[in-house]
Amino acid sequence: MTAFALGRLWPDADGGGECLLGRVRVLQADTLNLVQGGLTAGSTASESSCAATLQACNTLYDRLKLVLDRLQQRSENVSWDTLVSQAYEDDVDLSASAYWVPGQASNKYLNYGAGISEVEIDLLTGAITIIRGDLVYDCGKSLNPAVDLGQIEGSFVQGIGFFVYEEYTTNSDGLMISNSTWDYKIPSVDIIPRQFNAEVLNTGYHKNRVLSSKASGEPALVLASSVHCALREAIRAARVEFADSTVSSGHSPLEFQMGVPAPMTLVKELCGLDIVDRYLEGLSTCERAAGGA
Repeated sequence: MTAFALGRLWPDADGGGECLLGRVRVLQADTLNLVQGGLTAGSTASESSCAATLQACNTLYDRLKLVLDRLQQRSENVSWDTLVSQAYEDDVDLSASAYWVPGQASNKYLNYGAGISEVEIDLLTGAITIIRGDLVYDCGKSLNPAVDLGQIEGSFVQGIGFFVYEEYTTNSDGLMISNSTWDYKIPSVDIIPRQFNAEVLNTGYHKNRVLSSKASGEPALVLASSVHCALREAIRAARVEFADSTVSSGHSPLEFQMGVPAPMTLVKELCGLDIVDRYLEGLSTCERAAGGA
């Protein structure tokens, strides 16, 4: 953004600000480089950084444009080095800072997305395998598609942990017993869908948003609810296949409650492991009977 914002000084040049890309350095956001950097929360870091950068570039543009106009009266071809050197000799301030805080009008918008997931469950252990995940997410006018895509995929995997694995358990005294990753299962690389497709959907212009962009951090997490829904359908299919038309309680096998999260133990219980055991015993009995005949 910095290179192209300052590249407006040469609007008719081939490549625009591409010649300045190699001169841009991105520094760590700490108080040594930026005294007042603001928060990185609520999916606002990219928007705040880009808006502040654009404001600072506009300030430098206005200062350098006056110098450039004078130089171009003597020569049409003015390089960046020549421009900066002349501005330095003219005592032009070559530094600029800006602080941008999102207003109410800029962060009131809706994020749209869709997610479809395919899962496979092991009826005997309750183990879950996510075969495929397909995501489409609305980023407005994406500030950086590569960054937004990483945010969307990461949020989805984090959501899988929320909807499936991360079970918060306590003892009879109300004390937490899932206090480490030995008991509290956070997402790991093996739970990523085997086939994972994500697409950034670019929508139209919006005057109140930063460069018409939309946040891509937390909102995409809810797309992982598709994994929970697919898991519920897989359990329902298992109950229909292995159960009688009604269960012992008199209710349909299609009727069950599955909360959030839904870890392996719950999946195994809802599949009705006792029903599976009886089914396997029945197959074994039939095989023995067929062998005896």
